[in-house]
Amino acid sequence: MEHQLKSISKAGIPEAIAKVELYRYLNEPEEAESICRDILAIDPEQQLARRMLGLSITDQFLGITGDRYEECRSIFQSLRDPYERFYYTTGLFLERRAQSPASAPAVPPTSFSLSSKKPSTISAKPKKSAPSAMTTASSAGTAASASSNPTRFPRPSTPGPPSNFESSDTPPIPTRTRA
Repeated sequence: MEHQLKSISKAGIPEAIAKVELYRYLNEPEEAESICRDILAIDPEQQLARRMLGLSITDQFLGITGDRYEECRSIFQSLRDPYERFYYTTGLFLERRAQSPASAPAVPPTSFSLSSKKPSTISAKPKKSAPSAMTTASSAGTAASASSNPTRFPRPSTPGPPSNFESSDTPPIPTRTRA
């Protein structure tokens, strides 16, 4: 007994698109891609599903040669709206391709320069130098001025109503929120 998967009906496309968005938010781009392909099998001209398919593929970019760059670019180029086609093809697609994990350098330059020193050049104890009179005087002066000048570092006042409200002011009226 072989099981057949149910196909999406045209009436179920909006719910399927909602699932695509949910799977993308959950960082499950493979599932989102699968649902988009199911939608496009029923309605090949569904532009939102086409756009979400391209985005789902860009979510899977790893910066390796196996990434499906050309497939994704052709999906974005097949969008009907010229603005969307331009935005997704030249903007978002190239940005996602550049930001894929393997596109980043493997070793940050600062850690490479630190690890390239020979162990013999690093001393066990750092040499201490005597602080200059100017440094000692300036730090002592700062500490003294901070404690003696309360206007420079004001202490928080006791909580109470803000002084710019009048006694007749009321809180904002709550508005209805969409469910």
